[in-house]
Amino acid sequence: MFDRILLPTDGTQSMDAVVETAADIAGRREAEVYVLYVIDDRAFLTLQDEMKSDVLAELEGEGEAATDRAATRLREAGIEVTTAIRQGDPADEILAYGEEIDADLVTMGTRRGDYTNNLMGSVSQKVVARASMPVLTTNLSADE
Repeated sequence: MFDRILLPTDGTQSMDAVVETAADIAGRREAEVYVLYVIDDRAFLTLQDEMKSDVLAELEGEGEAATDRAATRLREAGIEVTTAIRQGDPADEILAYGEEIDADLVTMGTRRGDYTNNLMGSVSQKVVARASMPVLTTNLSADE
């Protein structure tokens, strides 16, 4: 049932709980995990043009570190892993990549207690509301 698991990551240490959940599910089902980092390009709207390439390079480096960290932990657990970095609106990119890889499950973190997310909607809320595949969320610590 769960052969392809999508694991979006933001690279924070609190994502370890989500990685462990994905490893447990994938290990039991011999599934492959696709680790995705999305560079939120909406932040570029206010940047001066000459700054965009430097900021993008820095964010790509953060994305590589984030996907490598998760992939290493998963591979140590004997899980087959594919990594990807995308650029765009995080919820849109997670959903599009999930469709592209024909994911059977998305497992991702969610943070509670941030009133701005309750007003505007978090990435995980948008993914849960719009996904065509099951989404498993893990509450992450608000203290990082």
